[in-house]
Amino acid sequence: MPPHPATTVDAGAPDMTAPKNPPPMPAAAASGQLPLPTALIDLIVVITVSALVFALAAALELYEAFSRWISPFERYQADELPFALLILAAGLSWYAFRRWREARSELALRIAAETRVGELLRHNRELAHQLIGVQESERRALARELHDELGQCCNAIRVEAAFIQRCRPEDNAGIVAAAGRVAGTAESLYQTVRGMLRRLRPANLDELGLVAALQELCESWEGRAGIACVFHSQGAFDRLDDATSVAVYRVAQEALNNVMRHAQAGKVRISLASEDAAAVTLTVQDDGIGMQPGPPRHGLGLLGAAERAAALGGTLDITSRPGEGTRVTLALPLESAAALADNPGPS
Repeated sequence: MPPHPATTVDAGAPDMTAPKNPPPMPAAAASGQLPLPTALIDLIVVITVSALVFALAAALELYEAFSRWISPFERYQADELPFALLILAAGLSWYAFRRWREARSELALRIAAETRVGELLRHNRELAHQLIGVQESERRALARELHDELGQCCNAIRVEAAFIQRCRPEDNAGIVAAAGRVAGTAESLYQTVRGMLRRLRPANLDELGLVAALQELCESWEGRAGIACVFHSQGAFDRLDDATSVAVYRVAQEALNNVMRHAQAGKVRISLASEDAAAVTLTVQDDGIGMQPGPPRHGLGLLGAAERAAALGGTLDITSRPGEGTRVTLALPLESAAALADNPGPS
């Protein structure tokens, strides 16, 4: 299985039609501080003005003049006014400091939000690009199968039909042989169409239900991969909605494909649990080589599985250690999944 560190997907799927990134903010604004030259100039101005006021007051003896001016109002305690003004100035300074801290905190939150928006926008562009690639790849594969399989089968049937038309009425053996070949070609055509339909929609879910479909998937995969696969379920799954069932099946399918391609495992365990009515959990555990430490590399399959889980309000966790295998855990809240399935939003 390709290296994927432990990952938790948030319960919201980003919009792929989001606008472009906002323009980057200056580094000084990002830190919530004024540029050093501006702050230093402001401090120098404050100190200079204070020194000039002190010098002017000392030269003009303003305090003595002020004392003589307020002496007639002694009975009103006007001489205490400078202390009140001093306390008011200190209080306003404290008030301004608190508002500055709040503004700085709000600026930091805004910068963090804009950074998160930028990350989501980059993620949206990556998803859109990969989605287009996946769609084109699937279309090419379907077109190739339609041309190679269906086209050949239809040509074979047409050739046999023309042969039957040319046969004489008494040539029963030739007609019977041609009819047998037509039947064989039709069966091959049916199997091809059925295989293509399985790729587009897991038919076993409709025919067997989720538990039986996962059991059949485990058995058929074991036969193809030559790796032991054990399936275990606990709980009732009859009331699962279609979107949840498809998500569980697709995640199990992708996890098994990764085990076969990368894990070098000898055994795989698939567990499906719904111990209460609130959530359903799928776990795929292998005993392979695990993941090597390093930067994450997101494959399209697991990326699509993570987005599928997020769209239903769930999470997809991938945990592994070298030599200890890999565990893929899908958790879907049933109530949220049902609500999203009933209200898919505007199309």
